Amino acid sequence: MSDELNLKKVLVTGASGGIGSSIALACARAGYYVFIHYNHGKDSAEKVLTQIQSENGTGELIQFDITDREDCKNKLDALTEKHGAMWGVVSNAGVTHDGTFAGLSGDEWDSVVHTNLDSFYNVVQPLVMPMCRKKAGRIITVSSVSGIAGNRGQTNYSASKAGLIGASKALAVELASRHITVNSIAPGVIETDMIKDLPLDAILPAIPMKRLGKPEEVASLAVFLLSEQAGYITRQVISVNGGMV
Repeated sequence: MSDELNLKKVLVTGASGGIGSSIALACARAGYYVFIHYNHGKDSAEKVLTQIQSENGTGELIQFDITDREDCKNKLDALTEKHGAMWGVVSNAGVTHDGTFAGLSGDEWDSVVHTNLDSFYNVVQPLVMPMCRKKAGRIITVSSVSGIAGNRGQTNYSASKAGLIGASKALAVELASRHITVNSIAPGVIETDMIKDLPLDAILPAIPMKRLGKPEEVASLAVFLLSEQAGYITRQVISVNGGMV
């Protein structure tokens, strides 16, 4: 516990997945105490924690459903009461349900929007006031190239990720005087399980660098935006996409 008290604390949602796990690992390597969020992927989250601990990093697991507002508030209020205000929040968790808009079901629309966009409120809102009282902190949302340029077959996903950008920009203005920065990272096509069913042969020619991105390349940007050195960077959307847009 003495180690935890001396370290800045960062919550990473969706930390059992490809990009999220890389961000959690990178944060621990940078010296943060990391709260590794998961909902159903406990085994994967435990592997992330084990790796962090094997590298002499520190952190712990936290479970809640990012689409359940009450669950989020209860768990995050308890987290703050026990550990104090977060230094950083990385709102990363997200899902896709791709398909043409004409054939998109209401459930496919709702599940993506509720998970990717509503979770911004559900997760960040309970943590903002403690950060404001401390007058310090970093908030990062993980959007997507799809949220900037749109993408065929991803109207629901593009809407949710574009919404994240708008929400991040507005919150950045609100929190700037409290010395809290809010920025959005927009990854392109990154090597994770999320892209396993995509037609990569057709996608690669559209990427100027002609390769997929690595989760670690997204994570390194997140760690910089969490740092003291990034204190004058806010209300920005930074793409990690090999030059796509």
